[in-house]
Amino acid sequence: MAEYVLGIDIGTTSVKVCIVNTKTSEVAAQHLKDTQSNIPSDTGPGGNKQDVPKIISALNLCVSKLPKQLLQEVSKIGICGQMHGVVFWKNDEEKMAWEVVEKDTSVRYDVCQERVSALYTWQDNRCSPCFLSTLPTPESHLNISTGFGNATIFWMQKHKPGKLEKYNCSGTIADFAVAMLCNLKKPIMSYQNAASWGYFDCCKNTWNKDILESAGFPVHLLSEVKPCGEIAGNLSGSWHSIPQGTPIGVGLGDLQCSVLSTVETPSDAVLNISTSAQISFVVDNYTPNSGPPEVVPLYYWPYFEKKYVAVAASLNGGNSLATFVKTLQQWTMELGFNVPQSKIWEKVIALSSDDSTVSDLQIKPTCLGERHSPDTSASVSNIHVGNLGLGNVFRALCRGLLENLHSMMPKEILHKAQINRIVGNGSGLSRNKVLQMEVQQLYQLPLVFTKGGDAAKGAAMAFIN
Repeated sequence: MAEYVLGIDIGTTSVKVCIVNTKTSEVAAQHLKDTQSNIPSDTGPGGNKQDVPKIISALNLCVSKLPKQLLQEVSKIGICGQMHGVVFWKNDEEKMAWEVVEKDTSVRYDVCQERVSALYTWQDNRCSPCFLSTLPTPESHLNISTGFGNATIFWMQKHKPGKLEKYNCSGTIADFAVAMLCNLKKPIMSYQNAASWGYFDCCKNTWNKDILESAGFPVHLLSEVKPCGEIAGNLSGSWHSIPQGTPIGVGLGDLQCSVLSTVETPSDAVLNISTSAQISFVVDNYTPNSGPPEVVPLYYWPYFEKKYVAVAASLNGGNSLATFVKTLQQWTMELGFNVPQSKIWEKVIALSSDDSTVSDLQIKPTCLGERHSPDTSASVSNIHVGNLGLGNVFRALCRGLLENLHSMMPKEILHKAQINRIVGNGSGLSRNKVLQMEVQQLYQLPLVFTKGGDAAKGAAMAFIN
């Protein structure tokens, strides 16, 4: 009889779950749901928050849609999610931050909203360069940026200390889900998620507690850290027919899980364009130092089996293109028309797919800045009457998005690492032929799409022995 692993990816815009056959590594069933969880920020346009109950509700719904006969054969659960972000919650002897709701012979987990904060995501910009300059230097090869969990906690400690006092636990959204399903009083983090928060020494695999304590940081909020692939606990109840007691792994990074399910050979690089954009490849022989970190566009994040993944991670990906499409829709509404965004996407891609739309128009679509250059802004140049067609503009926008990523990880780096093809994933890339053409033009490497590229599948694969 085949055994199965449930893989869960709690992403920036959606939750995806899949059941993977442990013998064949094939996906037997899957489901996806948009969370629609964004909520207004308490710091104006610089903040970015999401509603945790909505995210967990989407998770419950996704799992409930999977075939019960397969769920009953799940032997392990792997969970990954959006990195860097932080959610706070309170657990004590009297009550936990979640409720276990019994339904027939199964249970579901609901969030106690008064005991759980919003999720402050990786897109949160409340930590300005000026504020970040006041923070202590990490003892790590990784720098600290806005949107990183520990930077957000520093900001909260200074500007909203009363809010922090309400909670005694913190973690990424994946860590929260693991703690909830295992009914853990204190959360557990993987090396991957800890590194994504900053102030984590990947040589010693420990938090920079002395540095943080000296700066007045609430170190009691930091989680215990375990290696990637270890078990965090066991499912506390029969969840949508998954047997009670099923082992659940520590929460993982969605980037690493996406790479794990995508690469087929050591000579593969992975290009993901969804909300953001990343290009990455696995490095066998990288040795991190203990700092001080350099401000560089290329990061080395903990991967699996003591390896690292080299990553150029741009904050500007599909979100930049989506902003352009949303702006076009707004303009049409102001002119008295209502054009669905789906029609706009279809039209702009069709108009810009022809080589005749290539022009000297230059667009730098870095509206959100970059972690290594937070003050970077967007710009448009070389404008003249001959390159203002809609096809010209969208083609230049797609090219500018890829040129920005290429500036962070040039083709020479891939050549030196003996990369001979790029494996693409992410809906922002797979649905956009224009981006695909620009990738091959810039990197001069074949772009292929495989059956991988799924972080939920990667989360399951991480726990297949």
